[in-house]
Amino acid sequence: MEFLLTSLVVCVTPGTGVLFTIAAGLSRGTRAAVIAAVGCTLGVVPHMIAAVTGLAALLNASAVAFETLKYLGVAYLLYMAWSTLRDKSELTTQDRGADEPRSAGRTILTGVLINILNPKLTLFFLAFLPQFVDADEPYAFLRMTELSAYFMLITFVVFAAYGRFAAAMRSRVISRPHVVRWMRRTFAVAFAALGARLAFL
Repeated sequence: MEFLLTSLVVCVTPGTGVLFTIAAGLSRGTRAAVIAAVGCTLGVVPHMIAAVTGLAALLNASAVAFETLKYLGVAYLLYMAWSTLRDKSELTTQDRGADEPRSAGRTILTGVLINILNPKLTLFFLAFLPQFVDADEPYAFLRMTELSAYFMLITFVVFAAYGRFAAAMRSRVISRPHVVRWMRRTFAVAFAALGARLAFL
């Protein structure tokens, strides 16, 4: 229960994944928000694999590897800020349920990259998961995999809820062009700020 509660707190706390999912919900509706949540959830998998195989410990021990991952994440967040700021596409109140597969695939890929390039997740799995697995646990690998699966489920549910709420607010936002402009600027600044914070992690 303690693991589940802590995981919930971690997922509810706004970060890059939450920000991306909310942006998808506001700009393209519920379907896009859920797809974004799927992408962010899949982005947890590499960190989970690293944790259960011991790669996370090696990454943490290698300053060069950790710094490389960190600055790749910073660069990608700055790219997200720039892309959001230059986006001039028109928003409509219609939920784009018929999005092209390529668009859905791009949304998933972006969500995956956002979390893959987040070294804080690596630190989370490295420092947090082992606390809930006994040193003499005969099936430690399976136990860590199970806990990681719970974390992924919580991530998806929380992110999808954020996204659906944002999608429900679309009509109020889109009917005001000046709000849309400031919304994009706000998201761009938020992505840039998260990138700057990550740079000094």
